[in-house]
Amino acid sequence: MKTRHKKLFLILGGVAVLTVASILVLNAFRNNLVFYFTPTQVLAGKAPAHGLFRVGGLVEKGSIHKSGGGLTVDFVITDLKKSIPVHYHGILPDLFRAGQGVVCQGRLNTQGQFIADQVLAKHDATYMPPEVAQELKHAHGPGAPVSSTPYSYKP
Repeated sequence: MKTRHKKLFLILGGVAVLTVASILVLNAFRNNLVFYFTPTQVLAGKAPAHGLFRVGGLVEKGSIHKSGGGLTVDFVITDLKKSIPVHYHGILPDLFRAGQGVVCQGRLNTQGQFIADQVLAKHDATYMPPEVAQELKHAHGPGAPVSSTPYSYKP
């Protein structure tokens, strides 16, 4: 076999390996992709009917009902426009409470109830790590407003 043919086979083999690897990576990425929706978007039919997705909003006050020894929880998530009932079986995060922001991952059942596999509680909007607050204070000066972040800045 000539040297030219060896180089051609080597290049074609490399391209084939890269193509297969790219297809496998893209397939794994597509299978693990989970979209986020608000209750308004879910009730408008924009969320997948049978697929896995995330819904987020605030836990409505007075909507938390625990049963089954405290492991089964029913509550309502709202985006202050629309609300969606959520059913979850498992241990809730410590930050979970009425009026707190949450993100739930799961599926919508045929009755319009969201069956959550995972519940994540969010920090309140005023939290900022001390290191970040120090950097912002240094960058903008002690009296300058910080409007480029979603968090309020309180030196």
